[in-house]
Amino acid sequence: MLQYIGRRLLASIPTVIGVCVIVFCLMYFSPYDPAENMGHMYHLNAEQIQMLRQELRLDRPFLDQLGHWFANLARGDLGKSYLQSLPVVNMIEARMWTTLELALAGMLLATIIGLGTGIMAALNEGSIWDTFSMILALIGSAMPDFWLALMLIYLFALNLRWLPILGQGDVKHLIMPALVVGLTEAGVIARTVRSSLLEVMHDDYIRTARAKGLRERFVVTRHAMRNALIPTVTIIGINMGAVLGGVVVIEVVFAREGIGRMMVDGVLATDIPVVQGVVLLSALVFIFVNLAVDVLYAFLDPRIRLETNR
Repeated sequence: MLQYIGRRLLASIPTVIGVCVIVFCLMYFSPYDPAENMGHMYHLNAEQIQMLRQELRLDRPFLDQLGHWFANLARGDLGKSYLQSLPVVNMIEARMWTTLELALAGMLLATIIGLGTGIMAALNEGSIWDTFSMILALIGSAMPDFWLALMLIYLFALNLRWLPILGQGDVKHLIMPALVVGLTEAGVIARTVRSSLLEVMHDDYIRTARAKGLRERFVVTRHAMRNALIPTVTIIGINMGAVLGGVVVIEVVFAREGIGRMMVDGVLATDIPVVQGVVLLSALVFIFVNLAVDVLYAFLDPRIRLETNR
């Protein structure tokens, strides 16, 4: 197993390097000049703007800037924010837990709803519940998250006055953002669970287990679900990585001070180190979440464990 994890980590290194180069190039070739923007913001003259450009190393050649950025990355340094003059690493650390809290709560809710709905739909194939739940799953997966967020605010905050509208703090501030993530992601999970479980339930070994006189609950939980969960784990892992890097809209709507909101502020202010740091972190999280999914496969599927021991 350790050899398998080591091989997967080594295979991720070229991807990480490629992501770093792409992130740097996206900001380097951006048409916006951070020095010019800061000059207009602080009313600097042309000479001061040029001095600022030299101080930020924006006048250096492409390869020189790229090499300097990689040298800083090797030391765990993502640079300093142009506007706040704070290390980007410290800014991300201060806001990461807010985003992680939202992502974990939302995906936990999505997993519970998706697994329950998908299993019930598969076990009642062709019933009204099956049709109704899959329609709801399709609507949930196709629903824009910002629209759902506004509807929840209108219902629970403005009309019923049960929950606070904006900000963060206690559990009440987390309920609506987590609901938005959970309801939009649960649809994909429910449809995946249903299709995987239906496919497994028609396999020969399931019929053999039933012929032995095993209870239906035991057949489903001990035999069918183990194999049906393999594609479901993939979906949950991919969605978890996407949610961690893509809660920008939700954090902006609910005024949560997470890394998504931090990236929006960085883009609007052309704060290149902040944008590079957040985008790079999101890409790395996505890569390592998928690595964790691959490792989890080895525990769910004995054939993968056998292959890794060869």
